[in-house]
Amino acid sequence: MQQSEKRSLFRFLAIYLGSTFTLFLLVTFIFYGFQKHQIINNQNSKLLVKSEEIIQKLRKLSSTYEERLIYPKYEDFHSAIYNLNKEYIFGSKSYEKIQWEKEYYQKGEELLYVRPVKPYYLGASYLVISQKLNQEPLTELFRLSLLFLLVAGVIFTLLSLFLGKLFIDPMKESMQTMNKFIEDTTHELNTPISTILTNIELLETIHNCNGKQEMRRIEIASKTLSRLYEDLTFLKLNHNYHREITALNLSELLEERIEFFTTMIEAKHLQVEKQIEQNIIIDIDRNDAIRLLDNLLSNAIKYNKKFGELNINLNRQSLTIQNSGHSIEAKKIEEIHQRFKRANSSEGGFGIGLDIIGQVVQRYNFNFQINSKENHTEVTISW
Repeated sequence: MQQSEKRSLFRFLAIYLGSTFTLFLLVTFIFYGFQKHQIINNQNSKLLVKSEEIIQKLRKLSSTYEERLIYPKYEDFHSAIYNLNKEYIFGSKSYEKIQWEKEYYQKGEELLYVRPVKPYYLGASYLVISQKLNQEPLTELFRLSLLFLLVAGVIFTLLSLFLGKLFIDPMKESMQTMNKFIEDTTHELNTPISTILTNIELLETIHNCNGKQEMRRIEIASKTLSRLYEDLTFLKLNHNYHREITALNLSELLEERIEFFTTMIEAKHLQVEKQIEQNIIIDIDRNDAIRLLDNLLSNAIKYNKKFGELNINLNRQSLTIQNSGHSIEAKKIEEIHQRFKRANSSEGGFGIGLDIIGQVVQRYNFNFQINSKENHTEVTISW
């Protein structure tokens, strides 16, 4: 799967799953709150029934003076009676800080019910009765809510993956068509490019022909096509390309690639300053190193101005290439790493050079930095 396809899929999944889970979390929260209210109401109703029973016993005690007065007690309930001034008279528990304005309320792990007593049996004006909150149905409700969220999450994740596949299929098909076009194009370009370059070398070395300037133009165009062919091949085969990591002399390879671009450098009348430390060895695949150097040099030449400067510095920590071309806007520096993005649309190219550099840098865990100011752009690769 291509990076663009992955980004599109991840964005779709983030939006779809994020909105879906938010909706289900809200629905579950509302459902849990409603059911919790129902469970507590059911337990409150038991307090109401038991309070009625206590009041009936109080009525019986107040009307039968010859019997011994025994306040009703229960294992699962506590209660107490208070006078008109809300002072404690008697009960199985003395309550503190009673919320007299409320009929039902919860205090800690207890449910309380405050009920006025009329008429006043045994001087009681208020009856307060309580029971411990039964947590089992609430725990079960919470467990079922979590299970529902988990099952819904799994189902909608699978559904989102299916929908995401349908979402990116058209893009994938387009990318496959483009890749097939690139593959066919690069195959067709390879033979004529190789033939042109070979014959140019033969003409320059064997025959003393006229038209040296025209020959240089043909050579520049041919080398540009050759580099484009190599870049397109890399983009097509990058993930399936077999790499042979070896200890590569980067100093020698850099000199070789600079020589390759000599014709283009001369055509633009660039002044080249080189500071290349000898025998810089790094572990890298040779073709990846060529791809990296070629794109760095090509961009430095292409975006430079005529009669400009090209400074190349290689040491044991980094490679730095500076050019005296137009500066790059700060906001564009982040964008030009993306495929098909270019810093300057007036120049030629497909905007794939920095994308290729970025892929090579990422593969070998190098550091890649671009700094740009007026008439000065510096690219640094460090390892």
